[in-house]
Amino acid sequence: MQKSAVKVTKKMQRQLEQKRKQRRTRMLMWSTGAAFVALIVLAAIFKPSSKLDLQYDTLPLNGKADAPVKIVEFGDFKCPSCKLFSESILPQLQKDFIDKGDVGFYFANFTIIGPDSNTAALAGQSIFHQNKDEFWNFYHKIYANQGNENVQWATPDFLTDFVKQQGIKVDADKVHQDIVNGTYQKEVTAQINLGKKGNVNATPTLFINGEIFTDVFNYGHLKSAIEAAMAK
Repeated sequence: MQKSAVKVTKKMQRQLEQKRKQRRTRMLMWSTGAAFVALIVLAAIFKPSSKLDLQYDTLPLNGKADAPVKIVEFGDFKCPSCKLFSESILPQLQKDFIDKGDVGFYFANFTIIGPDSNTAALAGQSIFHQNKDEFWNFYHKIYANQGNENVQWATPDFLTDFVKQQGIKVDADKVHQDIVNGTYQKEVTAQINLGKKGNVNATPTLFINGEIFTDVFNYGHLKSAIEAAMAK
């Protein structure tokens, strides 16, 4: 009787231990699953946005500030492709969307061609701060009269004389002073850094409501992207 009782007791202990292991396994699996779900939820909450955080009110604007679609061009006044964009694509945007109030078009500096790209950017910033509307006069005329990209033509003296000769309605001497003193260098640098943050590696590059768009010379694709943004 005693041996039989011992056998029964050991069997019960093994069964109890097995049940304990099963419970621990189930608890571990539940905990792991719950932790995985929590990680998914946290990832969804804190997932970095693919949109670039653009401070539109600090940039030159062509169009209406309350337009449903905001497009920012990152450009370089010495860039031949930017010149082509300003003369072939932007006029279509102007007609189809900007003039109708559907698109607000902004400009940000992204200097990549040469040292005097920065000089031209400083001139543009000075003009923008003196007369916001005249910035776009400068924008179109500097591209229309763009020099060779391999020559450093955008000097302080050239840009000062250019402002005077083109009838841009600002104080040209102040433009010269702002260039030489680097008055708005921090703004230009901030725009360049913002472009780098948004993975800009060529000019012109557009951002449509904060999302990068690089197929800038395919107007059909650009138009479709704008219409999709309007539909949202």
